[in-house]
Amino acid sequence: MIQRQYGPKIGSHLGKPIYSTIEAEGHKYVFDRLAECDRDGCPLQQLQKNEVLFQPGLIYRAA
Repeated sequence: MIQRQYGPKIGSHLGKPIYSTIEAEGHKYVFDRLAECDRDGCPLQQLQKNEVLFQPGLIYRAA
């Protein structure tokens, strides 16, 4: 099970909280933007090398 630590809540998207930061598996990520998604999901091509996608369509970049 992946343990995550969350920074302050800065908003919400699709009824889920958006946190300013997320720490997981020894890495810290900072919220960057919402992903462009459609009914089939969120294409991973929109991610840069130092970014990760957390559900529901939130893109975070490495801190």
